[in-house]
Amino acid sequence: MNIEIRPLTKGLKEDYLFLFDNMVHKENPDWSKCYCNDYHFLGDVETCTRDTSRSLIINRINKNELQGYLVFENDNPIGWCNANDRLNYQRLLRDYDLIDNPDDKVCSVVCFLIHPDYRRQGISQKILEKVITDYSNTDYDYIESYPRKGKSSASNFKGPIELYKRNGFKMHKEYDDYYVMRKTLK
Repeated sequence: MNIEIRPLTKGLKEDYLFLFDNMVHKENPDWSKCYCNDYHFLGDVETCTRDTSRSLIINRINKNELQGYLVFENDNPIGWCNANDRLNYQRLLRDYDLIDNPDDKVCSVVCFLIHPDYRRQGISQKILEKVITDYSNTDYDYIESYPRKGKSSASNFKGPIELYKRNGFKMHKEYDDYYVMRKTLK
C-alpha cells in the first residue's frame, strides 16, 4: 500500500469533505454527522445535524482553525487525524480535566478516522509518527491523547492506549472512562 500523509490545508478542503461525505460508519451511524467538529463545538451535539457540522467545519478549514492530517492512497482520501493545539478544542477543555499548567504548550490528538477498507493496516501508527515528527520540530512541550477505557476498537476513535504506549506516551492522568496519555517533546 502506497499512502501519503498530508497536513490539512485550505487546498485540501474538497478532499476532506469527500472523505467525510462518503465515509461509511457501519459501527456507529451517528458519527456520520460529526465531520470531526465535535471537539470544537459547544452547542447541543444531540441536535446538531450533518449539514450544520459540515458547514461549521468548512468555516473552520477556511479560517485555518481545523488542523490535522489527511491520508491518501493514490490521491484518494482514506483517513484523517484531528491533531491541533489543545486550546482550540472548546468541548475538550470544558468536559475534561486537562490543564495542570496553563503555560504548557500541548498538541492534542483527538480523533482517527480510517476508511473501513484500510483499517488494521498500521495507518494510525503512521499518522501518529507524522504528528510526533512534525510537532517535535515546534515549540510544543507535549502531545496528549485521550483513549477510552474498555472500548472496542470500532468505538475507540481516539486510538487505543497501546498505540500511544508504543510511541513513547506515558499515562499522565487516569479517569473512570479514559486516560490522558502524554508524550514529552522537550
